[in-house]
Amino acid sequence: MTTSKSLRDGGSLRPFVLWLAFFYTAWLTLVVAGGFWHVVRAHWPIALSMAFGSYIAGSTPMGGGTVGFPVLVLLFDLPGTLGRNFGLAVQSIGMVSASIYILSVRQPIDKTLLRPAMWGAVIGTPLGAAFIAPILPDLWIKLTFAVVWASFGMMHLVKLSELVSASGIGETIKAPRWLTGFLTGIIGGIVSSITGVGIDMMIYAVMVLRYRADLKIAIPTSVVLMAFTSVIGISTNLLLSKLAPDVYHVDVEVFYNWLAAAPVVAVGAPFGAVVVSLISRTPTLIIVSVLCIVQYVWTIVHERIGGSVLIISILAIGLINAAFMALYDRGHPGNVPPEGNH
Repeated sequence: MTTSKSLRDGGSLRPFVLWLAFFYTAWLTLVVAGGFWHVVRAHWPIALSMAFGSYIAGSTPMGGGTVGFPVLVLLFDLPGTLGRNFGLAVQSIGMVSASIYILSVRQPIDKTLLRPAMWGAVIGTPLGAAFIAPILPDLWIKLTFAVVWASFGMMHLVKLSELVSASGIGETIKAPRWLTGFLTGIIGGIVSSITGVGIDMMIYAVMVLRYRADLKIAIPTSVVLMAFTSVIGISTNLLLSKLAPDVYHVDVEVFYNWLAAAPVVAVGAPFGAVVVSLISRTPTLIIVSVLCIVQYVWTIVHERIGGSVLIISILAIGLINAAFMALYDRGHPGNVPPEGNH
């Protein structure tokens, strides 16, 4: 469904325009009143990187943190915790902006999975932020990110032709989706609390592999869920940092990088959402999938990972892809039980 058709069907750009007016007014007021122009200028590289990252966030099932995390952690050699918190913070603007656009023009989303996944994220994200993320060494945060997205990139390259040919919302499978969405939200929320992204990939994988949903439905659904989870994630981390700053620390550089990147992602992510509704997704998905694999190799080299840790990471990629294949096989029409036998 194109944007023009969505508007003819009752959508309106007014909420999105009002959101942009509010955001840019608030951002400009913050920068001027706080005297932060020098901060914005000094952090221009992350703003430039997120111009691409925000497009990816709106046009693929991969949050802007998918670009922001490796740029900050691998290119600028900053801690994984900073990359995670920046990803959540910047997505709270970029992917929220894309979500407001998606909902304003009434792009199709799968509410039967989205709603329970949101409830799952409400539980999983704070739990992961409070009890799991703080005890993980920085290396394992980086490696978790690298492994999850390398697995996703491999899955896409293997199944891309089938994924882009799917049509509709996957109505051939009549099983109740509430539990599936809820569990995806819990697990995805935990992963996102560790890496800053992940729940978007998981709901997308469930939709396209298990339910054979159209990418033009699966991608907007994943964007909305990641936006929701990002707001919960960064809010939880900020609250925890106030309650127990020695355990839950949010570096001031998160705010500085956010300040530079936020005005870019506010329009970049919605632009990606527009593009994905108009053109073939194949070229973008191929490029991003390759980059997902490259960042894994880059992480291994950059962190000098070898021995048992390298073996564990490779096995983890294999296990995740095995899970993807199990989802795909489960969604094959021949494996779908008759309606009423679920």
